[in-house]
Amino acid sequence: MLVDSHCHLDFPDFAAELDAVVARARAAGIGRMVTISTRVKRHAQVLAIAERFPDVFCSVGTHPNHAHEEPDIDAKALTAIAKHPKVVAIGEAGLDYFRNTSPREAQAAGLRQHIAAARETGLPLVIHSRDCDADMAQILKEESGKGAFPAILHCFTGGRDPPLRPSNWATTSRLRAF
Repeated sequence: MLVDSHCHLDFPDFAAELDAVVARARAAGIGRMVTISTRVKRHAQVLAIAERFPDVFCSVGTHPNHAHEEPDIDAKALTAIAKHPKVVAIGEAGLDYFRNTSPREAQAAGLRQHIAAARETGLPLVIHSRDCDADMAQILKEESGKGAFPAILHCFTGGRDPPLRPSNWATTSRLRAF
């Protein structure tokens, strides 16, 4: 079975033809889809889509480009929302130094809250890492030292060389796809 592990079915571009989009995915052999949250405060829209289709699931999280809009979202809030059976991941969270639409401090703080929620729930963290290798590696190393958490690296603009390689985080980290 094919799984689309990262789509954004809640984006306005799909609103008028959502049923057709999901039908085309099914016809193409996609057995499951995970629509990814970019703002916790708009998670109800993402969840409504997941509840509407039996083969669609979702995540809960704040994209780094919106981290400054949701500084009050903490691990406790993420964990509470993640209890819903249609929520299968935490994120998309991380660091994005390419667009610079959100202060780096807000992105890092948000990422750490998302990591704590992934650690608490056991759900994989969907990591967005764009033009931020050294800072991402440092945060992942520090957070891995606090305990393992599952993760999937969704967006990655770095290369093959350190600093951002799982072997450079900590031996307690484990990567897995959902």
